[in-house]
This record gives sequence, structure tokens and C-alpha cells, in this order.
Amino acid sequence: MQEPERRRRDPEARRRAIVEATAELITEVGVDAVTHRMIASRAAVPLGATTQYFDTLDDLRAAALQLMIDHVEEQMEVLRTALAERGASPAVLAEIIHAALVDAAAVQTDRAVVTAAVRDPQLRAMARRWSEQVASFLEPEHGAERAVAASVFIDGILWYTQINDDPLPQHIIESALAGILGAPIP
Repeated sequence: MQEPERRRRDPEARRRAIVEATAELITEVGVDAVTHRMIASRAAVPLGATTQYFDTLDDLRAAALQLMIDHVEEQMEVLRTALAERGASPAVLAEIIHAALVDAAAVQTDRAVVTAAVRDPQLRAMARRWSEQVASFLEPEHGAERAVAASVFIDGILWYTQINDDPLPQHIIESALAGILGAPIP
């Protein structure tokens, strides 16, 4: 009789599953509410696996937040590239923002990191840097003050989307950005 084939262990895949589960849970319940038990259940791993790969819950949370930060950084690069290629008009901005708002998970990820930044000075510096980046993308075309105001408005749109069932309509985003940026509406 032949022995059943053993599944090969893939420690890196298990570690990644634990980090991804933690990131999902942070998005859903907040960074402070996440527990080892919740993470193990979500990742479908034994409870001890969470401590096998991470010394503390804080280490695990940090790894998950880094994963989330990397995702937001990728989105920032997409925004930068799109604005560089298409210009930073209110219409282009509204189109890009509205398209991004449809991805509820991405909005939740962004907001979870920003919420965690309220208590964490390192994350706070990063969240400020993201706002500064958005403003820097807009500044050459619209000036520093209007770029900062638009960045604050965009941040507000993300909060609005997080607490409402539907994203803000694109035409409202465009109209508000036109007013903020001092650009005529076509």
C-alpha cells in the first residue's frame, strides 16, 4: 500500500496568508481590535502559527500595515502617472478619483491606515506625506494653496465614501474641484 503524498509546507505562503488576513481584519475592525485568534481563523492556520512567524501581535500588525501602505503607495504612483500623462484638470481628477472610489477595498485600506495614523507617529508622517504628494502633483498647474485645498478635499471624499453606501458622484467631484482649483467647468 502506497502512503498518501504529504503536502509540502510553504512557510512563506503561510506567513503571507497571515499578513494578508491581518490586513483584511484591520480594514474591517480596526488595528486595535485585531487578535491572534481572529487572524488565525481568517488565515485558516493554527493559532500558534501567528506567533511562530511573528514575535508579537504588534509585529504582525506592523507587517500588515506595511502591506497596506505598499498598496496605497502603488495607487499614488498610478495617480501620479495618470496626471503626468493627462494633466491635472478637474475633469481628469474627478474621473480618476471616481474610478478609484468604486474599489471599496482600496478605499477601506487607505482609510484604515489613516485611522491608525492618528495614534502612530510613523504612520502619521506617512499619511501626511501622501497628502503632500497629491498636492505636489497638482501644484505645478494650480499653485500651492489650491493644490493643498484640493488634497484636503480628496481626503474628505475618501472619508465620505467610507461612511456612505455610494461614492460621491463624479460630476459633484468635478464641480467642487473646479471651484477649489479655480478652473472653469467645460
